[in-house]
Amino acid sequence: MNRSAGVLSLSVLFLLGCHTITEELPTQPTKTPKNGGGILTVPIPAIPGATPTPKPAPTPTPVPAPTTAPAPTPAPTPTPTGVKGCGNPVPGPITKMGAYVHIRGPNQWTLDVTPLVGPDAEYCRKIGFTDGRSRCPVRPEGHPEREACELNAVGYAEDTKRPGPTWTRNGKYCSGGADCENHPDNQYLLLARQSGYYEACTKDGMCGGVQVDR
Repeated sequence: MNRSAGVLSLSVLFLLGCHTITEELPTQPTKTPKNGGGILTVPIPAIPGATPTPKPAPTPTPVPAPTTAPAPTPAPTPTPTGVKGCGNPVPGPITKMGAYVHIRGPNQWTLDVTPLVGPDAEYCRKIGFTDGRSRCPVRPEGHPEREACELNAVGYAEDTKRPGPTWTRNGKYCSGGADCENHPDNQYLLLARQSGYYEACTKDGMCGGVQVDR
């Protein structure tokens, strides 16, 4: 065997052996260039049904604002009921005392007074005054309830304690002598014997007067 050929053969075997060892060594990972290295990225489509679709949140129901309760309706004013001896309609307060000279005698004058209610045309109509007046007596003359209705509205005289007005002459009670005297049968009448200002007043202080000059 030629020596040169042998040396060549060994050299070839050595190189082949070295190449084989190099291929079996683990390779280093290839670094991706910053610009992506020309690699195409393909998005993967989502698979229907694979991920559950979140349910939308329910729309909150608006809470109605509290409403203010309506103000209570005021109770109607009750109609006055009748008093003893005086039925409905019950007369309202006396608003005028109509005093006047009833009889002019030689020794004395007889004074009279009529308590009036109103103005209340409806009341006057209900009790029998159909002439459209708005002021009227508590009941017509001769009505069976007139005395009781007048007592309810006028009260009792301060000096005689009888049903009817309190009479005075120049601010003083009548003495029953030479000046003046309450009528013996009717507190709404007065016997005036001297000049002066005569006045008749109800329990509530409503007064009416007349001037006497004798």
